[in-house]
Amino acid sequence: MKSIVCLHSLTPEQVGQIKQAAPGYDLIVKNKKELSAEQVQNAEVILGWSKTIVEDALLATSKLKWVQTWSAGVDTLPLERLRDKGVLLTSASGVHAIPISESIIGMMLSFSRQLHMAVRHQLKKEWKSDLSVPGLATLGEISGKTLVIVGVGEIGRETARLAKAFGMRVIGVRRSDQPEPHVDRMYTMDGLHEALGQGDYIVNILPLTAETRRIFNAAAWNATKEGAYFFNVGRGPTVDTDALMDALKSGRLSGAGLDVFEAEPLPADHPLWDMEQVIITPHVAGSNDRYTERVIDIFTENLKSYAQGQKPPRNLVDYGRMY
Repeated sequence: MKSIVCLHSLTPEQVGQIKQAAPGYDLIVKNKKELSAEQVQNAEVILGWSKTIVEDALLATSKLKWVQTWSAGVDTLPLERLRDKGVLLTSASGVHAIPISESIIGMMLSFSRQLHMAVRHQLKKEWKSDLSVPGLATLGEISGKTLVIVGVGEIGRETARLAKAFGMRVIGVRRSDQPEPHVDRMYTMDGLHEALGQGDYIVNILPLTAETRRIFNAAAWNATKEGAYFFNVGRGPTVDTDALMDALKSGRLSGAGLDVFEAEPLPADHPLWDMEQVIITPHVAGSNDRYTERVIDIFTENLKSYAQGQKPPRNLVDYGRMY
């Protein structure tokens, strides 16, 4: 019997959902430590991924034909080996749209209303009505401001929708300049620096590829509107951290909300921890209590097509683009 291996815990309802989508398949639900080499080698479909299964899954004699990742990003997978074996790869892109867009809005509001400073004073039991960081902006509004979203996919679309509800102007940047309903103007990546020069708030949601690695560098910050705020919920290595800190220290950037970093976890002695104009979250912007439910919805939609001999319709990764 054909086999599906899932490396994550599922409810009985989710198990039933998968079995209904592909009735001719055996479903094995085990964590990576419980799986035998034989179970991995015999799996035609793997839901999730782990470094511990790489060698067994990618043997020349293994039966692997399709991997559905548990994550939206695929840059940590052995993409060349998967491609060379002819394995279909689909991501969980879209699963993060609601929680990450809400995290972005939350960070913007924290800076505009200086909530991060109020919390710092609260911990010291200090009553201070002046919440401003010395030399930087004080209480303001996001209404009427311009938001630049770099990497307009599922997350960017939802972020744009929310931003418009707050009365913001929205500029998008992505590979294609095709319009989006809640984006006032769309640039291609060639227009990145022009777009950055207009943003009061800038959000990076780019995947990590050869082209995007450290794309937010000194040249990008020099093109950015002075006093802008920057948020990174994409991939840490798309940002040159030293150049970012220089922009923060000089006041070129008023603040930064960072969920991802070049090195994770962020070292305890890293200077970013002590910068008052920085909000740090530990790579949790996409975490939520409906994550598994949404991944399974994506997987079962793909599985129904795959079981009928078709390619999975959602989030099929282009190995050339790395997403």
